[in-house]
Amino acid sequence: MLLAKRTRWWRAAAAFVAGTLPCLAFPAPALWWFAYAALVPWMLLLRSAPTGRRAALEGWLGGCGLILALHHWLLPSLHVFLVPLAALLGLLWIPWALLVREFLGGTPAGGRAGTALVLVPAGWLLAELARSWEGLGGPWGLLGASQWQVPPALRLASVGGVWLVSLVVVAVNCALVLLVAVPGARVPAVAGVTGCAVLTGVVWLWVPRPEVSGTLRVAVVQPGPVADGPDSTDRRFAVGERLTRELSGRPVDLVVWGESSVGADLTARPDLARRLAALSAEVGAPLLVNVDARRPAGAGLGVGQGTAAGARVAAGAGATAGGGGIYKSSVLVGPAGPTGDRYDKMRLVPFGEYIPARSLLGWATSVGRAAGEDRRSGASPVLMDLPGRPGIRLGPLVCFESAFPDMSRHLTREGASLLLAQSATSSFQDSWAPAQHASLAALRAAEDGRPMVHATLTGISEVHGPSGERIGPALATSESRAQVYEVPLARGTTFYVRFGDWPLGAALALLAAYCTAEGARSLGLRKPVPEPTAPPARTARG
Repeated sequence: MLLAKRTRWWRAAAAFVAGTLPCLAFPAPALWWFAYAALVPWMLLLRSAPTGRRAALEGWLGGCGLILALHHWLLPSLHVFLVPLAALLGLLWIPWALLVREFLGGTPAGGRAGTALVLVPAGWLLAELARSWEGLGGPWGLLGASQWQVPPALRLASVGGVWLVSLVVVAVNCALVLLVAVPGARVPAVAGVTGCAVLTGVVWLWVPRPEVSGTLRVAVVQPGPVADGPDSTDRRFAVGERLTRELSGRPVDLVVWGESSVGADLTARPDLARRLAALSAEVGAPLLVNVDARRPAGAGLGVGQGTAAGARVAAGAGATAGGGGIYKSSVLVGPAGPTGDRYDKMRLVPFGEYIPARSLLGWATSVGRAAGEDRRSGASPVLMDLPGRPGIRLGPLVCFESAFPDMSRHLTREGASLLLAQSATSSFQDSWAPAQHASLAALRAAEDGRPMVHATLTGISEVHGPSGERIGPALATSESRAQVYEVPLARGTTFYVRFGDWPLGAALALLAAYCTAEGARSLGLRKPVPEPTAPPARTARG
């Protein structure tokens, strides 16, 4: 009995550790190739679970390890609150764990092994879909996102988004488990790996690439770290102002500042608006800044340049334009001041920018750097016309929003020529967070066939072309500079923009069909067998 107890504890610890392994495929380690085998130890453990209950426990523990490892850099902000959060999200991997035990346990025959190569990846995608809800932290750390620097994987993303890449990665892991643990299933395992390779090759060779249709000179201004203090916002603004002024005399179409680069509402601080307008006039290009400040109720931008731009603001900001509170807003500023184009951030970071159910969870502010006051969110996306470049439309996103494939896809469908994400990860400056965040720009660019600029306050800032390729040098967390990029524009529509999240629909349909078949089979087994009818009694003959 003591031995059995030790075995249970050993398996529990092994499940937790095995769940942490996929984090090595993400930045900063960025061992992208490891993703194709990172799930194998966890899956080998699950397939050998003696009972379904044990598999569920080890699936939960591995899910906890995965969330903690991917988000360990949140510890300075959330402290102990990260542990119950990981425990909650870890529950999402229980169905996947049960599928692994069901289809990979024992000695699966060819048909069962082939089914595993389809349903086990679908089960993983179900967990990723559930955790992608913004209230649970959003789609940060999806397994397919680890392949952001692999061109064939980025081509897959242009067909089915990051979801298709996740499916392929999990399918390869599943095939490796069959090769290692089930000698009799080597044929379907090899067929599975071959199928993934053929799919990737076909997509790479035959799916059309974005058609380049000109270039845009975009300057990214990264002030770099500024010491905390009551005047840190003003000092950061001054650094951004100085770096932008260095662009004078260089041909630039757009200057982009990072998130929270302006710490006061421009209607409340007309002096800041005038300084930004003077900068725009000096460099000969509009500035896209980000205002993180309290907005008075009913306040607009205080300018009337362009009725069309004003109409777009009204459509984009919706009811938020009249409500007071703290907003994070992308604001376009030209030589005459704010143009009237403004986008209010829609999807806020849980605990970082608001506390869900604050009346119950407000105590989080006492144990970490949780939001002391909830930010207000915008109502809908906004497209901005780029002054001086007819037909060029900007699709702004703010920080955390670059993790959501649906947001950049919507902007692209509405006509965005250039996607922009204004970000600030200074709270996590020396962690893996800046690199993980910057890598998402490559995926969004590849999915939508549009270039994407990821501009930050303190690094890492990057620019990616319409196929996800990196354009020019990245700005590291130690740099303070203004960098000009020749950004290739593209036209055309990717399969992902056209058809959306079809891998999710396919995965859910397969799982629903399996559950329906299992339910029908279970009902058939439980159907009562009618008792045999007694033969008629014989009559006695005389």
